[in-house]
Amino acid sequence: MFFLVTLSLQFLGTGTSTGVPVIGCDCHVCRSDDSRDRRLRSSVVIRSDETTILIDTTPDLREQALQADLRQLDAVLFTHAHADHTAGLDELRSFNALQNEHIPVWATRETGVELESRFAYAFADTFPRYGLKPDLTLSHIMGPFQVNELTVTPIPIMHGRLPIVGFRIGDIAYLTDLKTYPESSADLLKGLDILVITALRQDPHPAHLTLAESLLEIERIAPKRAFLTHISHDFGLYKDVADSLPAHVQIGIDGKRFTSNH
Repeated sequence: MFFLVTLSLQFLGTGTSTGVPVIGCDCHVCRSDDSRDRRLRSSVVIRSDETTILIDTTPDLREQALQADLRQLDAVLFTHAHADHTAGLDELRSFNALQNEHIPVWATRETGVELESRFAYAFADTFPRYGLKPDLTLSHIMGPFQVNELTVTPIPIMHGRLPIVGFRIGDIAYLTDLKTYPESSADLLKGLDILVITALRQDPHPAHLTLAESLLEIERIAPKRAFLTHISHDFGLYKDVADSLPAHVQIGIDGKRFTSNH
C-alpha cells in the first residue's frame, strides 16, 4: 500500500562499469564535448522531505556526493556486489562524521557476505569516534522493509546468471544491470510513475539489456516515464539516440533530478 509522499530521484551516475569516457579510448563518444555524454558509474539517490536513500556506492561516490551536495544518508541499498556498485563504500565515513552515527545498509545475504569480506573494517567498531572509517550496520534483505516512512520493495532480477535486486520505492523503480526477470517481479512493477532501467549498448550483451531490449521492457512494464541508465560508450552519442526514443523515454543524465508523487 502506497501513501501520498513527494519523492525525488537524482542520477548520481548513469555509466557502465568503465564510465564514459573510457580510459584510453578515442571513439567519437569518449571524445564528445557534450556534457550529456560524460557518465560516472551508475547510482541514484531517492529523497522525501524526511528521508534520503542512496542506491549503491560507486568508485565515483566522492565526486558524486560533492556534485549533488549530498550531506545526509538514512540508508544505503546495494543492488549487488560488483565493484562498480560497491567500491566507493569507504566514502560513507564522511557521512558517519557528519551525522555522528552508524549508517544502515541493506543487501541480500549473498551481497552482504561479499561486503563483510571486502570491507570487514566497516562493520567492526574499532575507533572511539565517527569519521575515521565507515561505521555501518548491515541488514539482509528478506522482503519489503522500512526506511523511516518509506517502504522499500526489493525486485528480484537477473544480471546474466547472477541473481541481484532492483528496488521500488513508492512509484519509482530502479533496475540496473538487468537482463531478465521472473513474472513475479513483473507484478511488483505495475503502476509506476518512474522506471529507471539498464540500456547498456546497441549490440547484444549476455548480462545487460541492449537499448532495443530495454525499450521492449519499458513497453511491457508501461511506466508513465522511463529513464535509461548503465550506459556504455557503445550506446552512441546522446544527440543521435535521444530523438529516436518514444516521448515518455529519456536517456539518463548525470546530476538530473526528477520528482514523483505516490
